[in-house]
Order: sequence, then C-alpha cells, then structure tokens
Amino acid sequence: MQNSFRKVAKLSLILVYLVIIAGAVVRMTGSGMGCPDWPKCFGHYIPPTDESELQWQANTPFTKGQIIIRDEALVVANKSFTTGNDFEAANWDAYTKHDYATFNVAHTWIEYINRLFGALAGFATLILAVLSFKFLRNKKRVTVLSWLVVFGMGFQAWLGATVVYSVLEPVKITLHMIMALVIVAMLLYLIYITKQEKEPLDRPQVKIAPLMTLTLVLTLVQIVLGTQVRQFVDEQIDVFGESAKNLWLSDIDWKFYLHRSFSIIVVLLNIVLAQRIYKIGLGFKKINWVLGLIALEVITGISMYYLDFPFASQPAHLVLASLLFGVQFYLVLEAYSSRKTLKSL
Repeated sequence: MQNSFRKVAKLSLILVYLVIIAGAVVRMTGSGMGCPDWPKCFGHYIPPTDESELQWQANTPFTKGQIIIRDEALVVANKSFTTGNDFEAANWDAYTKHDYATFNVAHTWIEYINRLFGALAGFATLILAVLSFKFLRNKKRVTVLSWLVVFGMGFQAWLGATVVYSVLEPVKITLHMIMALVIVAMLLYLIYITKQEKEPLDRPQVKIAPLMTLTLVLTLVQIVLGTQVRQFVDEQIDVFGESAKNLWLSDIDWKFYLHRSFSIIVVLLNIVLAQRIYKIGLGFKKINWVLGLIALEVITGISMYYLDFPFASQPAHLVLASLLFGVQFYLVLEAYSSRKTLKSL
C-alpha cells in the first residue's frame, strides 16, 4: 500500500512539473489569453480550431454559455437555441469578465493543453488523497497533507481563473507560480515521509540543515525576483514587439540588476554548501544535482542577456528554477531527518 501511494505521489509530482513546463510555454508564446474564459474555452470543453466557429452563423444551433466574437467583443449565449436568418441580440449577453476578444488557434490550444495537464494533475492528487486514508490511523499527517494538496490544487485552479480574468496581471501570475512550488514541496514531503525505512546513514554530526534552509529560501526569493524581471520583459515586448528581441532589455530598471546581483549570492552560497558537504563527507549526493541545475540556470540567464533571448531560453530558465527548488527542498528534508536520527544539534 505504501509503495502504491508513493508511486501515485511521484506521478502527481511529475504532472505538476508538466503543468509548470506548460505554463512556461504559455508565457513564452504569449498564449495566456488563448482561452478567454475558465474552466471552458470559448464556452467549449474542447476548444475551437477555426475562427469560423466563433462567428455568428444563420440557422446554427448554439448552447447556453457558448461564446462568440461579435463586433470585436465577446458575447455569450444566454440560452440554448438555433439562430434564424438575423442576429437577435436578446439571445446574447456581453461577456463582462474582461474585454479581450482575440482568437489565435495556436494560442488557444497551447493554453488548453496547459489546462489539460492541470486537470490531470488535479485528478492524480485526488486519487492520492483517497489512498491516504490508509495512513489515517498510524500516520495521520500523511492523510491531512494529502488533502491539503487537493485543496491546494483547487486554490491553484482558482488562481488560474483570476489570472485569465485579470488579463494576465503580473502579481497574480507570480502568486500562481509560488503556489505551484508550494504544491511541489508538499508532494515531495509526502514522498519523503512514506519511503521505506532504511538504516540511517553514517554521517558526521554537523549542523548543515540551517545552511541548506537558507539556500532554499534565497532560491525562492530569486524566483520571485525573476518573475518581476519577466514582467518587465513582457512590458518591453508590448512596446517593441515580438521580433525586436535586442530591445527587450533596453532601459532596464533596478529589478533586473537586483535579480542579477542576487543570483551571484545564490550561486556562491550553494558552492559553499557543496564544499562543506564534500569536505566533511556528509554524503548528500543531491547537491550534485543542485550544482548542475544552477550551472544551467546561469547559462540560460547569460544567453538571454547576451544572445537576445534564444528560442526556449525563457521557459527553460523558469523550469530549471522550479526543479532547483524541488531538489533543494528534498535536501533540506534529508538534512533535518539526519539531525533527528543522529540526535545532534
């Protein structure tokens, strides 16, 4: 039973990361408003593939809630009906959530795939929560945390809706990203506390957990700063256009310099942490993953600045940061578990 639970937890974690990857692609392609409503897309469970499906047509059935574009605005069918030869305004209500009324089939389907991954991740976490009832007597925290993940996924879905309704307000995008990392942390914790008990590793009694925790916190701060830089880039894209990549970082403000300077601190601190682990022989092998991910983060960051945003460098930078957070969080769990096992300070 414990193995089955952990398999579902790992699957849930993979799906959550797929949602993060899909979300990064959505941002890279500017597809955030590909579906102007939520949870449906233009009032459909399966989105349209052609603009003609979003236009009024005579003698055509429409279902309640279906959205079309009329006079460069979104209107919603207020009942199910079949059109006649003339447009009847009484059958339609204005869409009031926002005034974005553009259809791009690529953007629509990219956003739809993002939502599909989100739905799959939500379904997987629900199965996980049901399986967690087996732990209710002996490990109540597993059950409680599993259901917190489900509620977290629900809250994340609500945040996704508010992002759409706000027409991609930067603050809400940032909260959306942070919530994804919270869900990642909860799933990793569930995976860790339900693993098969093993003999404790013979590690020196060294207080390393606080330093690991500090690096984790600084990584999270760096991710938040990165979302602010991304906001600035998005504003530059609106000004100069998608093709003028060489101008996206013109007139950069203090947020960019803070993000870049802070990255130096993060890199140096992780190098110090790694050096301490290697020197004393603490055996935390995942520090190698941390160093590798940081190296890739630095490469993608440098390439965006000096090579004018090569293809996929932006989503890669974000996904690598979320993976780095996950590995660091797991390292912190191992470090505190080691302290508890060894009964050291």
